[in-house]
Formats: sequence, C-alpha cells, structure tokens
Amino acid sequence: MQHDDPRQTTAEAGSGAEPAADAAPASEQAEANAGATAGVLAALTAERDEFKDRTLRTLAEMENLRRRTEREVTDARTYAVTNFARDVLNVADNIRRALDSVPAEARSAAEGALKGLIDGIELTERDLAKTLERHGVKLVEPKGQRFDPNRHQAMFEVPDSEVPTGTVVQVVQAGYVIGDRVLRPALVGVAKGGPKATTNPADAA
Repeated sequence: MQHDDPRQTTAEAGSGAEPAADAAPASEQAEANAGATAGVLAALTAERDEFKDRTLRTLAEMENLRRRTEREVTDARTYAVTNFARDVLNVADNIRRALDSVPAEARSAAEGALKGLIDGIELTERDLAKTLERHGVKLVEPKGQRFDPNRHQAMFEVPDSEVPTGTVVQVVQAGYVIGDRVLRPALVGVAKGGPKATTNPADAA
C-alpha cells in the first residue's frame, strides 16, 4: 500500500488558494490608477481650455486696439487742420464778397488794370479752393439740391411753385466739409409752395 506524502498535499493546497487572494487588490489598484489618471487629464484639459480662451480674448483685444489706433491716426491726419481751415474760410468769404461786389456788366467790360485785378482775385480764389481741397476741405454746392439739415442751415423760405418744396434755391454763404464732417453748414434759402419732393430711397435708408 502506498502512502501520500503529507508535505506534497500541504503544498498543493497552499498553492491553489494564494492567487485568488492577490487578484482583488491588483484590480482595485488598477481602478484607482485609472481614476487618478482621468482626474489629472480632466484638470489638464480644463487648464488648456482656459489658456486657449485667454489667448483668444487677448488676440481679439489686440486686434480691436490695432483697429482703434489706426482709426484714431487716420482721424488725426484728416481733421488736424480743422481749426486752421475754419479760420481760412473767412479769407475765402472775403474774396468771394470782393468778386460779387463788381457788377456783371462792369466785369465783362473791364479792361487794363481793372481786368487784371479781377482776374487776379479769381485766380486767388481758385488756388485757395484747390489748396483747401488738397487738405480734405471741400466746398458744398447745394443750390438745386434737396435741403439737407445735416449740411445746410435754412435762413429763409422762398415762394416758388416751379421747384419741389424743400429745394435749395439760394446760397447766402457757402458751406464746407472736411472728410466726413461738416466744417461749416451752408446758409441757404429753401423753396416752398411747389410740388411735394419725392422721397429718395437712398435718403430713406
């Protein structure tokens, strides 16, 4: 009769129980590591999104600042001569008054020194207008146009049934603009009593 070795039985029994006991802690450790990794990844993602948002906001602010600076520089160049130009308009007015003071008949019949004087004044007026225009100052010529309260100042009304009501029929003092701004509104007389002016779709818009 053969007897089993008790040491062999004990070893076999022991080797079958230990793997099951070690498997549970290893699985828990893996889950814990996975959870920690997910937490770190979420934190890094949130930080990345925050930095991205800040970067985009900074870029947008810098672009807005660049555009605003360009606009301010352009305006400074365009309107730097505003006060000077407004003072020069008095000279233009005096030149025009000097020419208007000469009757049309006398001007057409002028000879010699008088004709030279008139021609010189007219040339001065044209040169002054060109100089102002080179600096962005332009003459407003509203006669025959529809009255625009943004550019014209009505001084009186003129009964006239032949032109639409609200038409500028007389200019008392010339107006000027500089860039997109009114440097001085034109002083005008406006017709009344004529047909109603039709609405311009562009004006309505």
